[in-house]
Formats: sequence, C-alpha cells, structure tokens
Amino acid sequence: MSTPSSTHGRSGSSGGPGGPGGKRAPRPHRRPKKDPARIVAFRALRAVDERDAYANLILPSLLREAEQKGMDRRDAALATELVYGTLRLQGTYDAVIAACIDRPLSKVDPPVLDVLSLGAHQLLTTRIPSHAAVSATVELARVVLGDGKAKFVNAVLRRISAHDLDAWIERVAPPYEKDAEDHLAVVHSHPRWVVAALWDSLGRWQPEAAGRAAVEELLRADNGRPEVTLIARPGRATVEELAEALPEAEPGRWSPFALRLAEGGDPGSVAAVQENRAGVQDEGSQLVALALAAAPLDGPDRLWLDGCAGPGGKAALLAALAAERGAALVASEKQPHRARLVARALAGNPGPYTVIAADGTRPAWKSGGFDRVLVDVPCSGLGALRRRPEARWRRRPEDVAAFGPLQRDLLRSAVEATRVGGVVGYATCSPHLAETRAVVDDVLRTEGGRVEWIDARPLLPGVPSLGDGPDVQLWPHLHGTDAMYLALLRRTA
Repeated sequence: MSTPSSTHGRSGSSGGPGGPGGKRAPRPHRRPKKDPARIVAFRALRAVDERDAYANLILPSLLREAEQKGMDRRDAALATELVYGTLRLQGTYDAVIAACIDRPLSKVDPPVLDVLSLGAHQLLTTRIPSHAAVSATVELARVVLGDGKAKFVNAVLRRISAHDLDAWIERVAPPYEKDAEDHLAVVHSHPRWVVAALWDSLGRWQPEAAGRAAVEELLRADNGRPEVTLIARPGRATVEELAEALPEAEPGRWSPFALRLAEGGDPGSVAAVQENRAGVQDEGSQLVALALAAAPLDGPDRLWLDGCAGPGGKAALLAALAAERGAALVASEKQPHRARLVARALAGNPGPYTVIAADGTRPAWKSGGFDRVLVDVPCSGLGALRRRPEARWRRRPEDVAAFGPLQRDLLRSAVEATRVGGVVGYATCSPHLAETRAVVDDVLRTEGGRVEWIDARPLLPGVPSLGDGPDVQLWPHLHGTDAMYLALLRRTA
C-alpha cells in the first residue's frame, strides 16, 4: 500500500525517502482481507480433516452461516467448487505440492496443507488467473495461519504456478509402463488400492472393455460433478409437475420417476419437494427399488420390508409403489437418529407403513413374514465417490474386510424374513467384488438350496451394459448413476 506524497511533506522530514538519513520508514501493518468464499472452503476442509465430517453435510451449514453475514451466491458457488474440487483432486495436488517443498508432506501442518491444496486447485484446474489465485490464497493464509506461514505458502504456490496441470503430471506421475495402478492413482487422484479394486470389478462386469481407456473413463467420472436427480414419488407427484417447476431440467435416463438437473436449478424451491411428495435421489437408487418391486412373485404381495432403510430414499419409493398395490411397508433402521430420517421421508405416504429402530441382524419380525425384502447394506461407499470425494482418502482396504461379516449377516436375515416364493434384494453402493458378488455367493453356498438367483437385467428395462447377469452393477461412466450393485434372489424352501 503506497503512501501519498503529501504525507511526506506533512511529516517535516528533511532527509531522503522515508526520513532522515535516507532510511525507508517501516510499512504500516495491514490487516489481511477476509475472503468469505475461501474462508468457508478452508473451514470445510478443516472439518473434513479434523472431525471426519462429510463435505456434503458440513458445507451447507457453513454456507448458510456465511450467507446470513452477507455472502452472495457467486461466492457460495466459488466456495462449493473449491471444496469439492480440492477434495476430488487431493491426491494429484499432494504429489505436486510434495515436488515443491523440501520436506515430507507428513511434516507439513495440516491447516497449511489445506491452504496449499486450495491454492493448487485454483492454479491448476480453475479459470482463476494465476496472479489472482496466488494473491488470494496468500491472503487467506495470512488470515488463518499468520504472516510467517503465509510466506511459505506464497513461495510454494509460485513454484506450482510455473507449470500447468499436464506438465506437472508429466513430472510427478510414475510411468504407466512401470506401474499402471500407481500412474493412474496420481493422474486421477484415487488411492492406489481403490484403482486396483475398481479395475478388478470392471474386469468382472465388463471383461471385453476393461482396459486402460475404460478404467480411466471410470476414474474421470468419479472426479466429475454429479447431476442432481429428483424423484417424483409415485401417486404423490409427477415428473411433469417437477419439470414445470424446473424448466431447465431433463428427464431421467432410466427411471420413469426421475428428473435430472444438469446445470442450475434449486430443488428446495419446488413445492413437491417442500411437501415431501418428491425428493433428491440418485437414479441408481431408484432402479434398485424399482427392480425389487418388479420382480416376479409367487403368491400374495401384501407386506414388504426395507431392512436397512436409513436415510429413507429407497423406503419412500418402495412405500409409494407398495401403496399402489394395496401392500404395506415396514422400514427398519438400526440407528434411532437415522430411523427418524426415514420417518420424515415416509411422512404423508398414501398407503400403510411402519418405521422401527431395529437391528437387521437381530430381527424384530417373525421369520418368513414378508413378500419382498430389500437390504441396502452398509459398505465402503466406493460407488458414490462423486458425491463424497473425501471417502476415497478416509477408507482403507481393511475397512472393506470389516464390512463383510455384517453384509453377510444382513443378507441371511433378509432371506430368513422372506416367505417361500418371496423375493430378496441385496444392494450396496460399492462395486468392490468383496462387497458384492462374493457376499451373495457365500450366502447362497451356506443357505443350502433355500434361495436361487433371479435375473435382474430384464427388470431394468432399457439400461445397457449390464453384463452377463444374473446380478447387475451400475457405473457412473456407463449409466450416469452411482456405482450401485443389485442381486435379486428368490426363497425356494
């Protein structure tokens, strides 16, 4: 900040610039400028790192708080891009930052690393001019870290700004020919073990097209910005009603009840959403419920069970479909706070339903009492990395193994809850083979012929690239959905 020349005249000094003897007067201390978008983004990243918060849960509350203090929509959009973009490409940015400092990343204070990652994202992936990205991030560092660490941030960001993203990847990614999975992990910002697991699963379901190009397409889709998909709950709202309120929206690709918001649009402003007649739900989740409801059934069709119902999206669709047939739904969720979310999602359903807080592995219902049963089991969440990008850095290979016993117990309980001739659906938002086909194969082996496969593919009409069956795996790069898995079984004895 320059000092006007008139100030020197008023000071009465007779020497050279800055005062007697030609010494420059010390610059007055300048308070750092607080940028609301970058402050919010930094706070969100710290919550993800320190408290294992999920960005899609913590960011809206931070934005509401900032908007109450005057932050506008443009800044809110920038904060959202900074948070999700930084989390998605964190692995790539870590490799770049590591090449620009003289110490291991583990020796850099986590708040400093978060600021550097925010700066790297602006420099390498956004349209923000380099000088503006550096100055704004250094200003953020002054606010949240102090002047000393801001100098370090400034030095590192200036090194990063010397090259674009492609040039940095050439420098920091190991050659594909030397280690393909390591190369893809750096280029596409996934942990190496996740790259390996996704590649293995893609080879299982799409063996004819599971080469490098296909897995890179999948990894790029994981890093894409997911569309917001709405569901018009049958009997309560229509797609036409939603489309009238959101003229920029497009029909769903596969579900007759879906509407996609590719760009813009506020679901919360739609009356049907406010009144709980419609909601936000990925099309893959809709297809799971629709396939279970469409599966051929021997005998009566009066009582359905959602055994892992939280937070309630699939339960709300199942309840609406059941109501159209005069059937009732029991929605069970182990965690009481999630059971309350299920009750909220089901409120106003035209047909009968019951919501209970119960452990699906220790059922509160009698054996063989249900005609249709769904268990959408707890899992690693590797199929929803577009929506929860931080999950890729939070999960470990051992987490997948830890889910296995619970997944098998829940599927066995679902079989036990289903009457002879009834249908069981096993679903999970993970394509990892250890959480999908391996679980179902184990249960089929131990059930001693009491269950048999139902081919799920004909129950997803129009959906391409479903493999050889009888179970199905959806993919973000092929279907535009989360990577949902579904197996349908019939209890035979």
